[in-house]
Amino acid sequence: MKKILTVCLLLLSALFGKAQSTEDYIAEHVEHAQELMREHQLPASIILAVAIHESAAGKSKIARYLNNHFGVKGANSNTEIRSSYRDYPTVDSSYNHFVSFLHSRSYFEVLFDKYDQYDYKNWARGIQRGGYAHSRSWASQVIGLIKKYELYLYDERPDGYEEKPDPIVEAPAKKSRTAKSTKRSKSSSAKTYTVKKGDNLNKLAERLGTTAASLMQKNGLKSSALQPGQKLKL
Repeated sequence: MKKILTVCLLLLSALFGKAQSTEDYIAEHVEHAQELMREHQLPASIILAVAIHESAAGKSKIARYLNNHFGVKGANSNTEIRSSYRDYPTVDSSYNHFVSFLHSRSYFEVLFDKYDQYDYKNWARGIQRGGYAHSRSWASQVIGLIKKYELYLYDERPDGYEEKPDPIVEAPAKKSRTAKSTKRSKSSSAKTYTVKKGDNLNKLAERLGTTAASLMQKNGLKSSALQPGQKLKL
């Protein structure tokens, strides 16, 4: 009888451990993350990756006792643990508050105008620059989670969307005629801008210090309508 009981406990333990996997966590919360993405144009991959990072995929103490999946501090009414983190009635409400928190701070709010829902790398770096976390590697860790679990697949990218390559950091070149020549050729090369969702040609021209007519002429545009992902010569 004891052996049977032990086997049952081991099976239950195994099942419980499986339920706590990161893959299962993603499956459980991806639908709500995508709903928030469609409403706010914030990548679902960012929402999920930050939650995974801050809550250990739902296994952290504040996630289990306080439904806090984003490491937000504040008062709580929980009597089971003592914590400086705020509590939420549900996990979804923790997700909702994360997005509203970003909207409520000017240094995060600008990101909604600057980046679209597909540019998870710049979102991660922008949130870090805004002071969301003290760790200098926070953005890299969030981006790493997105790549590891392919969370960008949930961002509903349009067909043919090309992810921007990471900037290549090169060692400073020695001062020479060759270096000067290279510098001149780089500066003379045409600059481009990739259209983001919500861009307006007139506002875009004003932001870039030019005119809509000039942009249309340079790019051979017959209409002022723009498409996300479209590249414009400046």
